[in-house]
Formats: sequence, C-alpha cells, structure tokens
Amino acid sequence: MKPSTDPRILSLAAEVAKSPEQNVPVILLKLKEIINNTPLGSSELKKIKQDIYCYDLIRYCLLVLSQDCSRIQGGWTTISQLTQILSHCCVGLEPGEDAEEFYNELLPSAAENFLILGRQLQTCFINAAKGEEKDELLHFFHIVTDSLFWLVGGHVQLIQNVLQSEHFLHLLQTDNVQIGSTVMNMVQNILQINSGDLLRIEAKTLHSILDEVIFKLLSTPSPVLRSTATKLLLLMAESHQEILILLRLSACYKGLRSLLNKQKPGTEFRHEFRQLISLLSPKVYQEVEEQKLHQAACLIQAYWKGFQTRKRLKKLPSAVITLQRNFRSKRAKILLKLKRQKEEEDNRLQLQLEKQRAMRLSREVRLNMLEIVHPGQVEKHNREIEEKSALIIQKHWRGYRERKNFHQQKPSLVEYKAAVTLQRASSQMSDVASRELHSQAQERLQHYFMGRALEDRAQQHRDALKAQISTNIEQLMKAPSLKEAEGKEPELFLSRSRPVAAKAKQAHLTTLKHIQAPWWKKLGEEAGDEIAVPKDELSLELGTLFIGGTKPP
Repeated sequence: MKPSTDPRILSLAAEVAKSPEQNVPVILLKLKEIINNTPLGSSELKKIKQDIYCYDLIRYCLLVLSQDCSRIQGGWTTISQLTQILSHCCVGLEPGEDAEEFYNELLPSAAENFLILGRQLQTCFINAAKGEEKDELLHFFHIVTDSLFWLVGGHVQLIQNVLQSEHFLHLLQTDNVQIGSTVMNMVQNILQINSGDLLRIEAKTLHSILDEVIFKLLSTPSPVLRSTATKLLLLMAESHQEILILLRLSACYKGLRSLLNKQKPGTEFRHEFRQLISLLSPKVYQEVEEQKLHQAACLIQAYWKGFQTRKRLKKLPSAVITLQRNFRSKRAKILLKLKRQKEEEDNRLQLQLEKQRAMRLSREVRLNMLEIVHPGQVEKHNREIEEKSALIIQKHWRGYRERKNFHQQKPSLVEYKAAVTLQRASSQMSDVASRELHSQAQERLQHYFMGRALEDRAQQHRDALKAQISTNIEQLMKAPSLKEAEGKEPELFLSRSRPVAAKAKQAHLTTLKHIQAPWWKKLGEEAGDEIAVPKDELSLELGTLFIGGTKPP
C-alpha cells in the first residue's frame, strides 16, 4: 500500500498555493523546522523530501531564489535559509519517474542560482560601509557557499558545472581576502570529494583557475589568502600528474619555481609551501615521468594479457557452451523438482483442508437438521442418513467393480468387435432380413419407452404419496392436542387412508367400551390390554366415520 503524504507538507503546499506571491518565501521557511525535527538518515526524512518534491515546493524555493533580493520579505536572511532548505531537500532525494528532469534541469539550475547569489552577496559586501553590515553579509555568504558545497557533495556530477560556471570564476577572481579565501576553501573541499572532474572541464577554464590561484599565491600580501592558495595548488598538483606536468613544462608557468623560491612563506603554511616547491623540482618531475612510464607499461601488459585471454577463450567456445548448458540443465531440473515437490505438498495440504472443511460442513448441516427435526423423528432421520450413506458406498463400490470387470473384459470386447467387423465384411445381409431386423428393433424400442413411461408414472405416484405422508406427519407433529384444538384444527387429525381410519376407529371404540363397561368386568385386566371388537360392529361404525379426502354419501 502506498504511504500517505505527510499532513504538514499538505498543509504547507495548500498555504503556498493560496497565499500571495510576497508571502511565499516566509511560508517556505517552515520547511526548515519540518526537516530539522526529523531524524537524519531515516526513512521518514526520505519520504518527507519526496513529498516536498512531488508538491513542487523545491521549485517554489528555486523560483524565490531567482527573484530580486529587495523584493523578498526578510532579505538575505530569508534567502540564506532558503538555500539551506533547498540543498538539504535535494540531497538524498529519490525523484522516481522524474529523475531525468531532476538531474538534468533542477540540480544544475540550483547550483547556478547559488553562484549568482554568491556574486550578489560579494557585490553587496564590497559596497557595504559599516562593519556590522559587512559581518552580516559575510555570514550570509558563508551560508550560501556551505549550501552549495552540501549540494555538490550529495550530487558529485555538479562539480563540473560549478567549476565551468562564469559566476564561479568571478567569485574566484575577487581581490577581497575573506571572499577569496572562502571560495578557495570551498574549491579545496569539493576537490577532496572528487578531483577527477577537474580534468573534465575545458582547458581554457582550467588555465583560468590555475592562473588565479597562482596569482593569489604570488601577488597577495595577505598570509591567509596565500596559505589557502598554496594548499589548493598543492592539492591540484598531487591529485593529477597532468596538472603537475603542466606547471612544470608549460610556457605559461615558466619560472614559477624560481618565483616561489623568492617568496617568504608564513609559519602557518611553510610545510605545504615546501612540498609545492619540491613537487616542481626536476627530481620530482623525473620521478613523475618514471611513474607515468610505469603506469603505461602496466597498461600495455594489461591489454596484452587481455588479448591472450580472449584468444584462448575463442578456442574453447564449445566447452564453455557445454558447461553452461549442463549447468543450466541441472539447475532447471533441480528447480523443477523443487517446484513439483512444492506443488505436491500444496495439493496435499489443500486436499486435507478441503476434507476437513467438507467434514465440518457435513457436521454443521447434520446438527442443523437435528435442530429442525422433531425429537420423535430423530431416529428416522438418522436411519435415512445411514441408508443414503450405504447407497453412496454401494454405488461407488459397484462402479469400481464394474470398471474393474470392464478392464478385465476389454480384450475380449476388442476381439468380439473385431470378429463382428470381420463377419460384417464377409457376409452381407439381405434387404428382407434388414427390414425384419429393423421392425424388431422398432418394436423393442417402443416396448421399452412404454414400460419406461409406466415406470415414471408409478415413481411419480410413489413420490407424491411420500410427500403426502411427510406433510401429514409434520402437521400432526405441529398440531395441538384434541383438548386444546379450536376451529378447524381437529381436521388435521383426519386421514385419507382407509386402513389408518379403520385402525383409529377401532381404538376409539375399544376405549369407549372399556369406559362404559361395569366395574366387575374390569377385574383382572391390566393397563394396555386390548378389548376385542366384533368385525360387524366395526364395519357398521366405519360407515359413519368421515375419512379425510372422501366425499360424503
């Protein structure tokens, strides 16, 4: 099930959509509180970042940063906080279906906006007159550069975009000590993350960066700026031999080592300065060349060994194919065996469950029937169930026996059919015999259908009688006693069966005579003894008995 959107993000997105444009930047600052209150690196933070991206709040932040600072409520305070929010939202975000748009458009645009904001802060810082204002603007500049470094650290593919940007070169070429040292520290931190992108930029841009760093190292009186430039140039030379060779042999940097030797390094960066001079010395250059030749030899050996290996593999294609075929066949057989075992186990469990379910359902139906059936009919109901069960068992047994006999007689039947086929092919029946045989078949068929119709009618009559008896039994079971009977309820005790009516009349007359007899005739009788009634009296009285279902005379 897809997780629901954070209600705070929904509320914030709705507020941004309904609010006027000048209030949007202040509303977006609420994202900082939401992000800070969520544990770093948790799945909840990832989900919040996805919700922020899905509701286009990141684009709103980007649009606000691209506006004029003077039009934004809160000024540089709001802008600096929005840069932090934007960088934290973009790092660790999984855009999903919009990945191409996110990586190719949104991230480069965000990095470019950070650089533009840095240039604007640089201009404001240089033009500011008061010391407090300068400190505040420098603080905002540090926040913007830190946000840019955080963004680049999370998406290293942006390093090349940042180093090739025109705004970055303008920031690097500043004469201000604080701005310049901040920018070079940022470049140093970026190259420590991934220095390989330094060689992917254009040669012209690379030369511009080197020129500016060397210029600050040789021409700036500030020890802070010279220290930062020395560390940055040393990192670039140690990371890439190509840059070291460029500094050593290029005509643009001819005499760089002699100029460095004339400099007086401060105590803060004396060690890095000496390392840089030693890297530019001929001895180190010779070691670099030898290392480069060694790497080239290793590369040639690797290509040669690869060629030899591929050549050997081309000579053994059949062995590899056979090995793969055998392995795949064996794996397929093992998987098929495991699949069949699993299917058999599932079928066995399913069959067992179905049996248990059927048994449980049968017991429930039986209990329900016992609840419905009258207590006096329970034994009869059980007997009917036993008879049905016995019939089912007999049916299955007879079917099994007949199928077994059929399989045993199948060869004889095939021989008989073959004999009939041979006889039919050897002797042709005459027209008279065919007509006689046809008439006999028609007579037998007619006799069969007539007997079947009589049998169907008899079966229907039996079924009707059974239904009538069952109805009478149910009515008698539900009927009240004769003492409590009212209205037409006594009619329920009437029967359409003459034997039943006669037996009832006989029992009635016996009870009356026994009651009307004198006491001395009852001496020696026990309860339950029947009194004989003459058949003449019974037949005479029977004429006056109303039998249900018959018309009166």
